Amino acid sequence: MTRTIPDPESAPATPSSAAADSHDRIRVVGARVNNLRDVSVDLPKRRLTVFTGLSGSGKSSLVFGTVAAESQRLINETYPSFVQGFMPSMARPDVDLLDGLTTAITVDQERMGGNPRSTVGTATDANAMLRILFSRLGQPHVGSPQAFSFNVASVSGAGAVTMEKGGRTTKERRAFSVTGGMCPRCEGTGSVQDFDLTELYDASRSLNEGALTIPGYSMDGWYGRIFRGCGFFDADKPVGSFTKRELDALLYKEPTRIKVEGINVTYEGVIPKIQKSMLSKDVDAMQPHVRAFVERVITFQTCPECDGTRLNEGARSSKIAGVSIADACAMQISDLARWVGEIDEPSMAPLLGSLRDTLESFVDIGLGYLSLDRSAGTLSGGEAQRTKMIRHLGSPLTDVTYVFDEPTIGLHPHDIQRMNELLLQLRDKGNTVLVVEHKPETIEIADHVVDLGPGAGSAGGEVVFEGTVAGLRASGTVTGRHLDDRARLKDAVRAATGSVAVRGASSHNLRDVDVDVPLGVLVALTGVAGSGKSSLVQESVAGRDGAVVVDQTPIRGSRRSNPATYTGMLEPIRKAFAKQNGVKPALFSANSEGACPACKGVGVVYSDLAVMAGVATTCEVCEGRRFQAEVLEYTLGGKDISEVLEMSVTDAEKFFGGGEAHLPAAHKVLERLVDVGLGYVRLGQPLTTLSGGERQRLKLAIHLGEKGDVFVLDEPTTGLHLADVDQLLGLLDRIVDSGRSVVVIEHHQAVMAHADWIIDLGPGAGHDGGQVVFEGTPADLVAARSTLTGEHLARYVGA
Repeated sequence: MTRTIPDPESAPATPSSAAADSHDRIRVVGARVNNLRDVSVDLPKRRLTVFTGLSGSGKSSLVFGTVAAESQRLINETYPSFVQGFMPSMARPDVDLLDGLTTAITVDQERMGGNPRSTVGTATDANAMLRILFSRLGQPHVGSPQAFSFNVASVSGAGAVTMEKGGRTTKERRAFSVTGGMCPRCEGTGSVQDFDLTELYDASRSLNEGALTIPGYSMDGWYGRIFRGCGFFDADKPVGSFTKRELDALLYKEPTRIKVEGINVTYEGVIPKIQKSMLSKDVDAMQPHVRAFVERVITFQTCPECDGTRLNEGARSSKIAGVSIADACAMQISDLARWVGEIDEPSMAPLLGSLRDTLESFVDIGLGYLSLDRSAGTLSGGEAQRTKMIRHLGSPLTDVTYVFDEPTIGLHPHDIQRMNELLLQLRDKGNTVLVVEHKPETIEIADHVVDLGPGAGSAGGEVVFEGTVAGLRASGTVTGRHLDDRARLKDAVRAATGSVAVRGASSHNLRDVDVDVPLGVLVALTGVAGSGKSSLVQESVAGRDGAVVVDQTPIRGSRRSNPATYTGMLEPIRKAFAKQNGVKPALFSANSEGACPACKGVGVVYSDLAVMAGVATTCEVCEGRRFQAEVLEYTLGGKDISEVLEMSVTDAEKFFGGGEAHLPAAHKVLERLVDVGLGYVRLGQPLTTLSGGERQRLKLAIHLGEKGDVFVLDEPTTGLHLADVDQLLGLLDRIVDSGRSVVVIEHHQAVMAHADWIIDLGPGAGHDGGQVVFEGTPADLVAARSTLTGEHLARYVGA
């Protein structure tokens, strides 16, 4: 049988190829995630689309909660059910139609690693490649790559193994050994802990009298039953009267199986239990009360055996050209890239090429000042996001959707240009790039802009403009009106009322810095990322009495947490309800006695569908109000507790400001929330639905209530729209005018121009920074143009 092969020149285009070419858009129809109101939008593929709008207008809900979430869910569904059982189950976003999706890679601002073992090197594969390099080329040779890993301990053992061969049982002697790189003294963490036992217990009390002062160690629950029934000591005897053996059992006993009240349980000493439950996390990732306990009770010191390198003597002894792996990881990455470039070993060419590319990506993205041994938990949100970008820069993947959440956070204007080039590179490789952004420098490079609004929260959630940057300028939306806003230098600056003298500051990369930080004015600390701004603040101002520090640590909370609970405002509200109605305050908590029994105070009922995404349906008993019906019969000022939690901050501020519901304790908190621009947020709105900018301002509002004469703010403009920055500047002015001092670490030129005094660090990052390159008024900085900050600020104000 013969087959006729058609001539490709004369063959018509197949319908399938024409159809495939037509899929050039991601279609979103009827999105209703969080505050989105039936949003429909077409996003062009292989283009750079920037999403703009006020903080809380719905940008993240559309990009992350809808497009990226559905892409990830659909990819997860391609795995076998067995594999899906180990993956987080994701619900389908509330949207009518999503079409044209491609694989989405999300690069967000979440801080990296709550694990103290996680470093910049382990998070980016650079450490893995270095370990292979040293295992091949290091002299003396000490073992395989795991011999250079601080997460692998050296162990050995021997014994008889029973085996069946040919129907007969025989015993053979076997031995094994694993050569790891972990320092045995600090177990690969680089630091050792010393416990202050006087802070763990009150020696004058017995356990039954509450001798233990550790968070969560109450004698009312299972801990108490275990301590009473273990038999190792008398729970009614003062701890100070314990024998040496009893005290050792209380504090240090290894896990031991015991029977208490007929139930098999494991008893473990208090200190090993604390080490496993609390010290396995990074200190910065702990809940505030646990963190306070750890900082009070435990002192962390650099391990004397490994000098903080985390590696044992064997791993440190093997060197390439006189450099050990510990030395390599401690180098600034820009220096390490040069050192790796000088290694000429043809047999390792592929590995050396890949390692060089990774290290040079750090430099290209503006992180060349980091070192590979830097703990991942200490990176700022912006540094963490750029570190996650490293693995994508050299990726051969195309036709992927990259989703970025404010990639310019923590970047000096000088570095924003570099970030823009990287975003354009990803687009030019044939990828779709979706960026949530507030900075005009990044908005201006967009091929397509989607502006959400018109307001924030319940007043937002609509697409108010879609098109080009030029069209946005002429659109009349809030973003369009503010896109070309440029702050003016102040005609007159405030005079300082005093100063904090800093002498010989040398922490991290600071080089014996001497500077006077003025008090009674608005001071802006500027400089490229990694120039030493945070180090200077931590060493000088942050530790002094009366200093209130608002850093970038993200606020945490489950869907049970809301602005009312997080700010502590709900406590006086519950007490006011209880007093008015003559009942217990616990009735007015959805997490306590007043909770609806059907949904346990959550407002929705979850149905677990195993490997399928669980389904959440509004509770039929309480209709989503979260409380028992009888609790809602009690009112204050004509409103029940569920109606109060549904109020916006602005409405609640009026409600508790006077009349029958007058409540000064709640009113003060509400005034501060209005001050930071959160008047539209509902009191009972779950924290999980707040945007990054809203969370930042919520945290700022809490700290504003603290008593202090100096406020230190680390990039307070994070997540703020151009219009919100004006409101923030007004708030900073009010704080200074009330007689207090404000020190702001900031990259936003509007804040720089508004400052009374600027301290500029540099000239570069890492070991190229750490010096004060300018101190004076913004006008003097613009006139001198002697630094990178001066050049960009002069361009910004049009000087």
